[in-house]
Amino acid sequence: MAMAGNTQLLYLSRADVEAAGVSMARILAALEVAFREKGEGRTQMPPKPGVHPGSPDNFLHAMPAWIPALRSAGVKWVGGFPGNTARGLPYITGLLVLNDPDTGVPIAVMDCTWITAMRTGAASALSARHLARPDSRVLGVLGCGVQGRTHVQALALVLPELAELRAYDIDPARAQAFAGEMAAAHGLAAVAVATPREAVGGCDVVVTAGPILKTPHATIKAGWLEPGAFAAAVDYDSHWDPAALAELDKFTTDDTPQLLKVQEGGYFAGIPPIHADLGELVTGRKPGREGAAERTMACNLGLAIDDMAVAPLVVEAAAERGLGVLLPL
Repeated sequence: MAMAGNTQLLYLSRADVEAAGVSMARILAALEVAFREKGEGRTQMPPKPGVHPGSPDNFLHAMPAWIPALRSAGVKWVGGFPGNTARGLPYITGLLVLNDPDTGVPIAVMDCTWITAMRTGAASALSARHLARPDSRVLGVLGCGVQGRTHVQALALVLPELAELRAYDIDPARAQAFAGEMAAAHGLAAVAVATPREAVGGCDVVVTAGPILKTPHATIKAGWLEPGAFAAAVDYDSHWDPAALAELDKFTTDDTPQLLKVQEGGYFAGIPPIHADLGELVTGRKPGREGAAERTMACNLGLAIDDMAVAPLVVEAAAERGLGVLLPL
């Protein structure tokens, strides 16, 4: 951390952030601390404000947070534009500013694309620790992009019995490439499937990782999700028909006030009652899975505490490797 009087900050490009090499296991451990602190009421994190330039499906969000136990304070300014894929740009882009908690001085500015991808997978995996069956073997992924990859990586850490992967994407070639990549990286028997239902039915864990849409396309219908399955809805409820959501025994999120705030903006029109948030699950204030046949879901929105849990790890690892550029304030 910077000392009072420091007039330089560290700039880390996307390549620098990735080269810092922070492992998914370390990110998962940091998020567990952050959510335990949240569950104990010791974090500060207002609901994120946002604007939607050009389309309700485009967003720019400001995400501040303070985690005393990790001595991490800062803000992420992040955008998600579904049309970027056709432009050859990432769906998610943005910057993260980390501040010295003693002085408020900015000490680092870094690209947030990699951090967002990794911490989102880690948050779903943390939810899976409490909501998925420990013996889950078959994983279905709908949306074979960045989030699909980090979710397989994170879920493999917390569900050691995972053995099969069924990958679906609207681009069959991308699903095929994803299956091959995940098989090589994680030792899974991975196949690309031709229909969304094949990536849901018969699966113990389902990840929906498409763009976040204000009006859900509601592809996944009632009766598709197996009894005993856990779903991570990374794209809000975009993939889910309200009748399919009504079959859930437990619907959870990462922060109830933020979900209700987003709901005021017209999202989440057809969701069931919220059973718990992730802080309540981690601290044991609310129960996770209570029966082998329960259908459970984590619809995590992505929180600023996720980012602020990871950012100090990146700065520390980057400094050890001599990465980044010092800039004057």
